[in-house]
Amino acid sequence: MGDLFRKYIWKNIGIKIVSLMVAVMMWFAVGRDPVAEVAVSVPIEFHHVPENLEISSESIPQAQVRVRGPVSRIRDLAQSQVHAVIDLAGVTPGERTFDLTSHHISLPRNTEVVQVVPTQFRLTFDKRVSRELEVHPRVLGTFPPGFHLQSAVPDPVTVTVVGPEKRVKALDAALTDPVDASGVIGRATFTTNVYVSDPLIRVTRNESVRVTVTTERSPR
Repeated sequence: MGDLFRKYIWKNIGIKIVSLMVAVMMWFAVGRDPVAEVAVSVPIEFHHVPENLEISSESIPQAQVRVRGPVSRIRDLAQSQVHAVIDLAGVTPGERTFDLTSHHISLPRNTEVVQVVPTQFRLTFDKRVSRELEVHPRVLGTFPPGFHLQSAVPDPVTVTVVGPEKRVKALDAALTDPVDASGVIGRATFTTNVYVSDPLIRVTRNESVRVTVTTERSPR
């Protein structure tokens, strides 16, 4: 009986114990926390952006990332825990195509990337420049009979804008929001805001603009 016990029970006992432990762990893992997938949309982060370089593409895609992992982790997965990172070190002005793969995605532990969309995207880069632009007031309204608009003077008369070189050079002026000068006789001053039409151009100091409207009597 002892020989039989040693022959069938104790033979390769170490391997048998390890196999039993692995089987038990797998049973618990499958039984208690099955695997699931979820799609997460995240913005693409750009690291190490060269100094004095601007992204001049108006549309920057988001990354659609399918993530797989235990249900408990997938259920609590927040968008802030998934990061799509592109390194811009060494990028120069012009067009550039970037690959977007699982290697560019940072995830919590015990999760993995199943798919990334898009797999590639293209951006255009340009030098960052600044420029002084004249402020052109926009005056609307109906004046009293016999009066017309003589002048509309902004203060300040110029603003500084910053952005991609080609876009900055293409601008003619900065415009104010419309000023309703209806009924003005003589002179009146209005406070308004200034803006530029290009969404990639920004005004360095987003301060209010005062527009002084002067009307005069029309010659008979």
